[in-house]
Formats: sequence, structure tokens, C-alpha cells
Amino acid sequence: MSYPFVKKPLQMEKNESGMIPVLSVSPVKQDHTLLQGILNRRESKWVLNKRATLRSALTTLRQRRFPIVICECDLLPGSWKAVLEQLSRDPVHPYLIVTSRLADDRLWAEALNLGAYDVLAKPFDSQEVSRVVDSAWHHWRNTNFGGTGAVPEPLPAAAGM
Repeated sequence: MSYPFVKKPLQMEKNESGMIPVLSVSPVKQDHTLLQGILNRRESKWVLNKRATLRSALTTLRQRRFPIVICECDLLPGSWKAVLEQLSRDPVHPYLIVTSRLADDRLWAEALNLGAYDVLAKPFDSQEVSRVVDSAWHHWRNTNFGGTGAVPEPLPAAAGM
């Protein structure tokens, strides 16, 4: 299957200042604000890229890579599943963390069975957000780069993306 778009060469997971970009997808502005505050509390290595709509998130994901994507469950029209589908096209598969005010057993089972990395309940618990994001980063890096901690610069652009 070919796609009419071509992913631009990777803009580094670690930008020039050594920060690791995380894409936050939510129509709720407060989600972005809370996540930004949580991820910047300690010696921050994260930079949060915010998108309010599914459409803008998918456009961003076609243009650059993120090791971690935090996505609201419901993105009307659409849902986190559309984001997961886009991420699955990338051979250096980013990790998706789904967020929901109604993070019940059904959502957890569905998200994990379809390939999401984890689910975060809202309201956000700062320790849980930090733990899940740190864990996703370490797992993504170790899975894709053999645990060396070395992330090639730049990573190859995804074929067909």
C-alpha cells in the first residue's frame, strides 16, 4: 500500500537542546496544561507538542516522529484508534498512551490488545504520568536501538510515509 505523502526526514527525538518531544493530542486545553506542568516538574527532558484535533495530530505525525504520543480517548470525529493506525505505519513505532476520564477495564483491555503502550486515567496523577512516560521512553529506546541508549542521528525516515 502506498501513501500520497512522504514523511520528511526525522526531526530528532532529542532536539538541539537535548529535549525529547512528546506529542499530546487532546481537544481539552487543560490536558495540555496539566501534562506540561507534570513533565516539567523535575529536571525536565521533555518538550510537549500540543495538538487539539485528530486531523492536526495526523498531519504532524506524517511530518515528523515522536517516540511517545499521549492521546485523549475521544477525538470527535474519530478516536485514539486513528492515531494508533497512523503510528503503526512507522517502522520505528512510537508508543501511544491513551488518556480518558473513564479509564475502565474495557478501555484498558482494548487499548493494550490493539497495541497502545498504556492508559492514563484523568484527572492525571503526576507520579503516574511521570512513571508511564519515562517507562515508555526507555522501552521505546531499548526496543528500537538495542538498549545501547544511543539514538542514531538522524533516524531514517519511514519508507512509504
